[in-house]
Amino acid sequence: MLFFIKSEFLKILCFLEIQWANESWGRYWGWDPKETWALISIMIYAFVIHARFVPALRGKWFFNLMTMFAFISILFTYYGVNFHLVGLHSYASGEAHSLNWIYYSMATIAVIGAVTYPKYRKYYKTKKVKKK
Repeated sequence: MLFFIKSEFLKILCFLEIQWANESWGRYWGWDPKETWALISIMIYAFVIHARFVPALRGKWFFNLMTMFAFISILFTYYGVNFHLVGLHSYASGEAHSLNWIYYSMATIAVIGAVTYPKYRKYYKTKKVKKK
């Protein structure tokens, strides 16, 4: 439930940022890295929410795993854009920084997923009973 609320707040804040950009710069959208990654984050969150309609992606384990990966997009929107990409909203001055923290985060989530899946499969997967 919290994931759905966060998704709605993300959409509302993006809409308000677009309105603010129009008032301050005279344009709604400028394809700045921060604006683009905010849109990418919204699309990733929308994918996670709509993945529950796909039968193969309905499990609680998969939903929780996808939400952890979606949170990396939020982290990149803040840290990656502000400190690694050059744009209107960034503090990077053109020098290339290492983005290894993204790979470490994704690897950590993959390890967490690999460790937790057997327990999920054992306790939460329903077993189909054959009818006689």
